Parts: sequence; C-alpha cells; structure tokens
Amino acid sequence: MSTLRELKSRIGSVASTQKTTSAMKMISSAKMRKATGGLQRLSPYRDMVQRVISHLLVTDQEFSSPLIAQREVNRIALLTFGSDDGLCGAFNINIFKQLLVTIGDVQKAFGKDVEITIIPIGKKLTKASNKLKNDNIKVEATSLNTRSDYDQLHEFTQQLRHRFLDGEFDRIDVLYMHFISTSRQRFSREQLLPVRYEALVDQVDAKTAAQPCLFEPDANTIFNSVLPLHMRAMMQEVFTESAASEQAARVMAMQTASDNAKELLDELNLEYNKLRQQSITTELLDILGGQVQR
Repeated sequence: MSTLRELKSRIGSVASTQKTTSAMKMISSAKMRKATGGLQRLSPYRDMVQRVISHLLVTDQEFSSPLIAQREVNRIALLTFGSDDGLCGAFNINIFKQLLVTIGDVQKAFGKDVEITIIPIGKKLTKASNKLKNDNIKVEATSLNTRSDYDQLHEFTQQLRHRFLDGEFDRIDVLYMHFISTSRQRFSREQLLPVRYEALVDQVDAKTAAQPCLFEPDANTIFNSVLPLHMRAMMQEVFTESAASEQAARVMAMQTASDNAKELLDELNLEYNKLRQQSITTELLDILGGQVQR
C-alpha cells in the first residue's frame, strides 16, 4: 500500500504542475496578444515616417546628415535584446548563440582589434554576456529592460544617437528575435546607426512618392528632422517584436511542459490503477483462501 500512496502523491504533484503550466501558458498568450497588438498600433506611425522619407528621396536633391555618414569602424556596439525572466525555452540561448556568430562576423569584417561593446537588454542575456568580456569586448549594463515603457526606450535611443554623434561608437547594430507567429521566430540583425541610405531608398513607396509635395524650409532640413523619427520607429518595433517573440517562446515552452505533464499523468494513472487492481485481487484471493480453509 505504501507504493500506492507514493504513486498517488506523484499523481497529485504532476497534476498540480500541469495546472500551473496551463495557467502560465494562458498568461503568456495574453501578453503575446498585447505585444502583437502593439505592433499593429505602431504601423500608422512607422508608415507616416516612411511616407515622408519616400516623398523626400524621389526628389533630385542630395541629402547629407551625420546620421548617415559612413566612417571607418573601430568601435561597434551590439544592442542585443533578450529576456528578464526564464521559462521561455531556448529563447535566450538562441540569441546568445547568434551573438557569438555576430561577434565572429564583426571581427572578420573589421579586424580582430575592433572594440566591441555588447549592450544586453534582459537579465538572462546580461548574465551570459558577462562571460565574453576580454580586452576587446566590453559588456555595458543599462537601465532599460523588457518592462520599460516607450518613453524610457525613446530616452535610451536618444542616448545612443548622441554617443554615435560624439564618436563613442562608429556603428550600432541591433540583434533581436523577429516575431513571425506563435511557433516561429527568426533572429534578425539590423544596422541602427549610421542609418543605411540604401535601405531607405529600398523602402520608398512609389505610389506615395508620386504625389507632388512642397518642402519648407528645404528637403535636407526635413530629412535631418525625420531621421531621428525613423530611428525611434525602428527601436519601438524591435523592442515590441522582441517582447512578442519572448512571450511566444514561453507559450510554446509551457505548452510542451503541459503536454509532457499530461503524458506522465496518464502513465502514472495507468500504473496506479494496475497496482490498485492487483492489490484488490490479492485481498480477494486472501479472503477466498481463508474461506476454503474453514
């Protein structure tokens, strides 16, 4: 009977785990929907900025801005988005692996002596990144985290822009997980600064750009005013994409844990029922044996 009690205890524990993982899956699903809703709400702002840029770039004017100025890369910052919390499967592990690949690519492209500053967002990624410190690789702590609001993100983006303009960094890349669906996220690496002029040209909306416009005071001044808005829209999108990907990874991790708990619960229930039936059969045989002896 002690075996039956042990099984019953294990069944209760596994059942409790299944309920917990199911509840966590529901919470993560709600957070993921909130994040994807945020992506949809960002679309009008991003589209507005892109329309202005499209109108500007179809003109015959030449544009100049310190934010698009290319220079020799001796110092590069890798802004890497991870998570503050665990229980999200291989989300942080995959990002860290891609960070290692990116560091190798950077050293191959700009030389072994290039100074790399990793700016990790999220406690889990920060802890892993600290192991990479050496003479040429620094890890910089930041107050920005996965729970920060857009005002804090905007302030952080402004700081990055000023540090680039001051020459502290020659280039800033953003590493994050691009949200595709609940079951699929793809690693992405994008150049934040200097802003790639070619990328802006590739995004020109021909239909929008065909509409005649007047620029006051002049197109180049407007271009320099719009570029920070472009950076802000890009950072907001990256931040929200990463949040949605994190919750999607957590949904899948909790779904897998719940499925495994259910499978184990079925096995334990089957084993419990077999042992219980065996115990009942043994007791009946003992009773019948006693009656025959009488």
